[in-house]
Amino acid sequence: MKNKRNKGQAYVWLLFFCSLCNTNSDIVPMKLILLTPPDFFVEEDKILTALFEEGLDLLHLRKPDTEPVYSERLLTLLPESHHNQIVVHDHFYLKEEFNLRGIHLNGRNPEPPVGYKGHISKSFHHIDELKAEKKNFNYVFLSPIFDSISKSNYTSAFDMEVLKQASAHGIIDKRVMALGGITTENMAVAKDFGFGGVVVLGDLWNRFNIHSTLDYKELINHFRKLRKAAD
Repeated sequence: MKNKRNKGQAYVWLLFFCSLCNTNSDIVPMKLILLTPPDFFVEEDKILTALFEEGLDLLHLRKPDTEPVYSERLLTLLPESHHNQIVVHDHFYLKEEFNLRGIHLNGRNPEPPVGYKGHISKSFHHIDELKAEKKNFNYVFLSPIFDSISKSNYTSAFDMEVLKQASAHGIIDKRVMALGGITTENMAVAKDFGFGGVVVLGDLWNRFNIHSTLDYKELINHFRKLRKAAD
């Protein structure tokens, strides 16, 4: 009797352990997306290459009001093995020329090139627009979720209850990426709302002065914390 009871208890514990394993296997890490700073700088290609090697999922190349030749130069310096992880916000011809992941629509460039059929994403700032148009894109940005770090006086556009309801109704899902004020401290909140990923800008680049700093060790160390928080 005693052996049967012990075997029964062992079986119950095994089922419990397996259930935990199955639950953990269903956990999908959030995508970690990085926006470039608007200005080019000397160490940029080295830093971006290092970030890809540390687990960056996608890079959004955003250099407003710059000549395309500078973007071409940067892309030439980045390993071709990572080109499929890069999305451009401007100079859409770069997508085909460098075999990049895709293009991103925004206020400056609201329409894709005529006949374009590739990967496409877009920025949204209102829940209603997101609901109506999300299906047309591979993924979308919704912002600002939290108070911006890189832009002064650019505060969160959404009440937390609004985000909660949007999540409950499936408007916020794995195809929606949270942008605006993303830090290691609030990434868990974005994950709880059901966002499929986060878009980082100020929380990382503010740790590196592009005009005077050469040592980017602090930036890389902080990126590792971001990567861990997204997983």
